[in-house]
Amino acid sequence: MKILLVEDDDSHAQFIVDGLKQAGHTVDHAKDGMDGLFLATEEKYDVMIVDRMVPKLDGLAIIQALRASGNKSPVLILSSLSKVDERIKGLKAGGDDYLTKPFEFGELIARIEALVRRGSLEQSEQTILKLDDLEMNLLTRVVKRGSSLIELKNKEFRLLEFLMRRPDQVVTRTMLLEGVWDFHFSPNTNLIDAQMSKLRQKVDKDFKKQLIHTVRGAGYKISAQEV
Repeated sequence: MKILLVEDDDSHAQFIVDGLKQAGHTVDHAKDGMDGLFLATEEKYDVMIVDRMVPKLDGLAIIQALRASGNKSPVLILSSLSKVDERIKGLKAGGDDYLTKPFEFGELIARIEALVRRGSLEQSEQTILKLDDLEMNLLTRVVKRGSSLIELKNKEFRLLEFLMRRPDQVVTRTMLLEGVWDFHFSPNTNLIDAQMSKLRQKVDKDFKKQLIHTVRGAGYKISAQEV
């Protein structure tokens, strides 16, 4: 998983980052709320761990800003404030779970995994994905652009589904390798670019509006807006 940690305490942050990396996850760390909010809006994270009290912008303000922008990534709040009223504030601000300090690292991992499972179940309930005139039926596996049927191979279908679940978001090659191919390493080939080229030939070539865009130096984005 790709995880964002917003934590200003160096020792706590290092403990969490080291543990998550040892568990095989990718971790970005922000030491204050402004940097945390910037990363959260620039990247796509499977889960975010946000300390309640961080400088420049507190944890609840970060979460409220994210929810107001439509960001639905699950957020686990960390805090030394353990009273029930504080927990309620965190959840009402848009947090998905609340873990008080000190905590056992095993519990942190368990809560993260529970949040991701919950998100996966909610996402799986969506059976039709739409973007502009592009429509993907996950049950029948029928893909249409307007009235035109688009025939996709299995990997192309999964690649398009991955993009359409993240409209208007930059998707990196690493995210695609992990999410579509289940590779947790770079195969050092142009695998992603080659597959994306084939997909674009089918989805965009015969239509005036291009939906799949290359974001130079970052990855790809599916969007009805010009990039």
